[in-house]
Amino acid sequence: MSLKPILFVDRDGTLIEEPADFQIDRFDKLRFVRGVIPAMLRLRDAGYEFVMVTNQDGLGTDAFPKADFDGPHALMMQVFESQGIVFRDVLIDSTLPAENAPTRKPGIALAMPLLQDRSIDWSRSAMVGDRETDNAFARNLNIRAFQLRTPQFGGEWDWASIAHELADAPRVSRVRRNTRETRIEVALDLDRSAEPKVSTGLGFFDHMLEQIGKHGGIALELRCEGDLHIDEHHTVEDSALALGQALREALGDKRGIGRYGFTLPMDESLASAALDFSGRPYFVFEGEFARDRVGGLPTELVPHFFRSLCEGAGLNLNLRVQGENDHHKVEACFKAVARALRQAVKREGRELPSTKGMLA
Repeated sequence: MSLKPILFVDRDGTLIEEPADFQIDRFDKLRFVRGVIPAMLRLRDAGYEFVMVTNQDGLGTDAFPKADFDGPHALMMQVFESQGIVFRDVLIDSTLPAENAPTRKPGIALAMPLLQDRSIDWSRSAMVGDRETDNAFARNLNIRAFQLRTPQFGGEWDWASIAHELADAPRVSRVRRNTRETRIEVALDLDRSAEPKVSTGLGFFDHMLEQIGKHGGIALELRCEGDLHIDEHHTVEDSALALGQALREALGDKRGIGRYGFTLPMDESLASAALDFSGRPYFVFEGEFARDRVGGLPTELVPHFFRSLCEGAGLNLNLRVQGENDHHKVEACFKAVARALRQAVKREGRELPSTKGMLA
């Protein structure tokens, strides 16, 4: 039997916006939270079922007549259904906070029947809300919580990021490497493209690292504070080691990756990068540079960077470059490796690309 994950979702402030006056149960106040429909469609296609769980204080009392709630709620449900989004259950608690009822979030009494359902994949299930009570509800169910970013209650997530996190199961990593010479932090997401954010104190080196993020088709952030008052060696070497470690951690067991090279021209220069995430670090470089440095980067550290990257990532890389302009040659090296990385880390299924049964 295939297990189905459930996404529990709050209503007010999560599916529909909650105005400052909190009078949301009117047709003219019904506004959908930005990005909620495309995100839920992605999650639906990823196999998620939806359960709405909401506290509606005093619903059915004179202060909050049920008729005031039913119309806007029915309209909201109609819009979702018209877009192909159907809720498995709608769980509404109408008690007041002072009653401290077990059915009221963060209590989970309303969800107890679901806990008996053996078809639910609780390891992948999650809760999306805008308040701390939603987070507490998730903790009580032992599932992951996502708090939407709102002016009223804070939070760190938006719907697009939640869909990416749950539907794509992104291969992400964050590495901190602190030594006497350098302090480095690297953040990677192999399944999301974004403008690279790099700062090492070496302008040309920053530009080269940006090529890895941009042409690798990955989200890369790298910050390095190094002992540049001595020289550039530690900054370049340790950045490579930290980036390599981040790649290795983000790839995990490497299931589904393309695994393998790329040839790239840049004006008169030509660089070829053949790589393999074999788990066995090995580096071969063929090429020469006439200049001692390009920008603030010593050219002797270019092959050293890639050797250190191989050590950190468990990567086998053969890199060749030829040409006349050293700037072009260095940049061609970084771009060729980045394009090879793009091919190698791309998901092509779930199979492990090895007859040995592992890529250590």
